[in-house]
Formats: sequence, C-alpha cells, structure tokens
Amino acid sequence: MTTTEADQVTPEAVEAVEPADHAHGVHGYHKQKDEHLKRLRRIEGQIRGLQRMVDEDVYCIDILTQVSASTKALQSFALQLLEEHLRHCVADAASNGGDLDAKVEEATKAIGRMLRT
Repeated sequence: MTTTEADQVTPEAVEAVEPADHAHGVHGYHKQKDEHLKRLRRIEGQIRGLQRMVDEDVYCIDILTQVSASTKALQSFALQLLEEHLRHCVADAASNGGDLDAKVEEATKAIGRMLRT
C-alpha cells in the first residue's frame, strides 16, 4: 500500500474541507472530548507500534495485520464523530432554522471522503 501526495493531509487540505463560515462554538463531540482524546492516544500508540515493527524488521504480514487494526480504529472513531455531528450540528440546524441543506451537504461530503479511504 503506497501513499500518494494527494492522500496526505496538509494544512491547506484541512482549510479546503472546513467551511469558511463555520462557527467555532461547542461541537457535537464536546461532551465526549476526553473519551475521544483517550481513543486517539491509543491509536497514536498503535501507529508508533507500526514504526517500531518496521524498525525491528518484523514480518510483513504481522505489520499489515497491525495496519488493518489501526485503520479500523480510525474508521470507528470517524463514524462516532460523524454520528455526533449528525445528532448535534445537523439536528441543531433543523430545529433552530439554520442552513439544514448546507449541514446535510457537509455531512454527505464527509461520508464520501470516508468511503474513499
């Protein structure tokens, strides 16, 4: 599996994804922020483990197994974050007269990016 330059996340890519008019208030994940950070630290540990495995010349299939586990962990995190976005941000736009179409489009694009990975 190779990573192309287009697959890498750059600050410019993040700016392109984030809506320019996005209000930086309380987000849907706010209530579980500590849990999310703990989960991300665990995933970070898995990635460090991958680096160590490569450094120690571990068997390819064993590394690939760990890559798969790390990928699944990130996908699971992304799905949880998406669910929280739908429950909080999209629901808020629907109930408070916000731009519901824009929020749905934003979520749809996020789902599309997740499916491409």
